[in-house]
Amino acid sequence: MWDGNLGEGTADYRAYGRKYRILADGKPQLACSADPVFRGDADRYDPEHLFVAALSGCHMLSYLALCAREGVRVTAYEDDARGTLALDARGGGKFTEVTLRPRVTIADPAHEDRARELHQAAHETCFIASSASTPVGVEPTIRIEAR
Repeated sequence: MWDGNLGEGTADYRAYGRKYRILADGKPQLACSADPVFRGDADRYDPEHLFVAALSGCHMLSYLALCAREGVRVTAYEDDARGTLALDARGGGKFTEVTLRPRVTIADPAHEDRARELHQAAHETCFIASSASTPVGVEPTIRIEAR
């Protein structure tokens, strides 16, 4: 839902706000905007952040499911996902790549190799990555839980 009509709608490129909300039945609202480069608000999620976050979240959930099925006990998971956006002369553009950098902590050092291997399977089963035309790389780091 667009919240950016400042009184004149889209009468001019500078006349409207870029704020909007994502609404879904039974879920909290998500406050969004355009990136500040496009006159948006830096304190809100923009579509580009949401795209990278969707790739990261889908990979994580696929990975955790595979680990659970294979007996690899994950105790922590973080990702430093980044994407590169290339703008074109028309004012559009596209992601040229997204790189996921999951840092996974596992309980058993004997599962380190399998924990690393399962990232490829997770990438192949992630609906979002399978739907994206952008190349998505995965550079995992596996840590062993301190005892």
